[in-house]
Amino acid sequence: MKQGNKIILRNWQQQDLERYKYWHIGKHSWMDYDGPYYEKPTIEETNDRIKQLAKNITENNWPTPYKRLVIANKSDNVLIGTVSWYWQSEETNWKSIGIVIYDEEYWSKGIGYEALKHWIDYLFETCTNIVRLDLRTWSGNERMMRLAEKLGFTLEARFRMARIVAGTYYDSIGMGLLRKEWETNHTTY
Repeated sequence: MKQGNKIILRNWQQQDLERYKYWHIGKHSWMDYDGPYYEKPTIEETNDRIKQLAKNITENNWPTPYKRLVIANKSDNVLIGTVSWYWQSEETNWKSIGIVIYDEEYWSKGIGYEALKHWIDYLFETCTNIVRLDLRTWSGNERMMRLAEKLGFTLEARFRMARIVAGTYYDSIGMGLLRKEWETNHTTY
């Protein structure tokens, strides 16, 4: 779908399912940053998600626009993370985006920047009715806040002491990006 220098954003393949399961069962470092204040899916819920993915792969049945894509290492096409979106407000065409890089080996190497940049391009290109995207994080996830700023997102909301992680309160962070800002600074689509 979209290729960068280091990654490919692509649809799911059968080869992804075992790695996806590995990264979602047990304890991994990425879980300390990606909404650690939410309850994690059970093994049964993860297995159900994998069964649904397998069915979608077999039937080539995907929503338009895609709601989640694989971030694959360009050199070997192996799943290293995902990008996604969900509605903040369907009535006003307001989507929130997310990214997860599972393996710490790929952190702080520009992969998140490249993947999220292509994901934003894809969403603005295919969803012509949206005028803004946002992402939500928490003040303990400093890498995510820096990544968002680097991509042109603006801090729009800070809900103080709204998230509890490992017994400590953190702020909930909302950052937004308008289509016109993206088009002014990034002309890739």
